[in-house]
Order: sequence, then structure tokens, then C-alpha cells
Amino acid sequence: MNNFLKRTLSGFFFVVIIVGSILLSPYIFALAFTIIAAWTVYEFHKLTNRQQEVEIVLSLSVVGSVILFLTSFCYASGIISYPGYSLYGFYVVLVLVVELYRKKNNPVHNWAYFLMGQILIALPFSLLNFILYIDTYHPLLLIAMFATIWINDTGAYLVGITIGKHRLFERISPKKSWEGFIGGAITSLISGYVFSLFVPEVSLISWLFFSQIVVVFGTFGDLLESLLKRTVQVKDSGNVIPGHGGLLDRFDSMLLVAPVIFVYLSFLFK
Repeated sequence: MNNFLKRTLSGFFFVVIIVGSILLSPYIFALAFTIIAAWTVYEFHKLTNRQQEVEIVLSLSVVGSVILFLTSFCYASGIISYPGYSLYGFYVVLVLVVELYRKKNNPVHNWAYFLMGQILIALPFSLLNFILYIDTYHPLLLIAMFATIWINDTGAYLVGITIGKHRLFERISPKKSWEGFIGGAITSLISGYVFSLFVPEVSLISWLFFSQIVVVFGTFGDLLESLLKRTVQVKDSGNVIPGHGGLLDRFDSMLLVAPVIFVYLSFLFK
């Protein structure tokens, strides 16, 4: 009961922080998600550094994620009128050059994992800015994405523990079932309908497609992180959220959802 209460309270405050930062102000969103993105990259490389001959400088990767996120926010919000990614590009080149002077046994591994962290973690977080400003400032679209991820997770969990028998991907995640996957997909359809009432400029059928994109790619994102944790033999990416693990554990579904949803919304609005 104590563990359940801890998970419930920490989960509640997590949702409040995410939704509140999006609704209150673009600048509060930028501050909150800059910290979240940086911390998630940090957790990712704490995991990758557990492997032999992998030794990423954590601070360099964290700074890269901050530059990419803030550059994306400034461009998406109109603070700057041109993509300022030349700064980020220069920084990435600088990090690659730094590896020449570290004299590690396998610098190629460090290059590869640094770039992987930027592409797999920092880039999806930066795309949240473009979802938020897909047309004009549109916080409900971003909230809808996160809400659908959470609803899918909840539906999949409840159905899975109740009637789940057929394993979805037993080699990577033994507890996931096809029944849970279908349960999450159905509950996500309901969320798609609800959000169609609040954002009528997006049609109902488009919202239903939106919800199923989240289901499919959210599941793949979850499996990717499960594969990483299984590879380095850890249960959680961290312990920053009591009862839930680390931020990477909470945002794993988003890592593949955000790029696909951004492309999908770009077609809808532009």
C-alpha cells in the first residue's frame, strides 16, 4: 500500500508539472523541458557508460541537449527568425574533436553513443517545441500527445494484468501482452474522441489516427528503452520519480511518438 501510494502521488505531481508547464506559459514550458531533456540525456548516458569501453563525458552531452532544445524553442516561437542550428552544429563538431585528445581505447564508441543520445533523446524533446507551435501557439495539441501516451499506458497495464496471456515481445519485455496492447489502443480511441471536442479544427477521424499513432510508436519507444535496460542489466534508468524510476522511464514512449506526431501534424496544418 505504501508503494502504491508513493507511485500515485509522484505520478500525480509528474502530470501536474508536465501539463502545468505547457499551459501556464511558453517560457515556463521552455524552462521545465530544458531541465527534463537535460536530465533524460544524463540518465541515458549513465546507462550507456555501463558498457565496456564506453565513457561519454556526461556534461558535454547535457550541454548539447540544452543548446538544441533552446535553439528549437527560440525558432519555433518566433524569437529568432532563422534556425540557429549553426551553433549546435559547431558544438557537435567540437565534441567530436575533443575525443581526439581524450586518448580512450575506443573513441568510436564514444562518438557513436554521443550522437545516439542527441538523436534518440535530445532531438525528440526539441521537436516538442514545433508541436507546441505547429500553427500558432497550440498547447492542447502537445497536452493531447502526452495525455494519449498516459491513457494508452494505463489501458494497456489494466487490461494486461487482467486478461493478458499472449506475449507481445517476450524477448525484450516479458510482461507486455497483445491483450494489453489492444486495450491501450481502445482507450486511446476514447481520448482521441474527447480531444476532438476541444480542438474541432482537427477532424474526428484525424484525432483517431493521432491516437493510434501514439499507441504504435509509443509501444516501440517503450520497447527500445526496455532493450537498452536489458542490455546493460538495470531495472530503472534512475530514481528521480519515487516508485516510477527515472525520467527516461517516463518519457521513453515519447521518444518515437514526438517525431512521428510532428510529421503528422505538419501535414494536417500545412
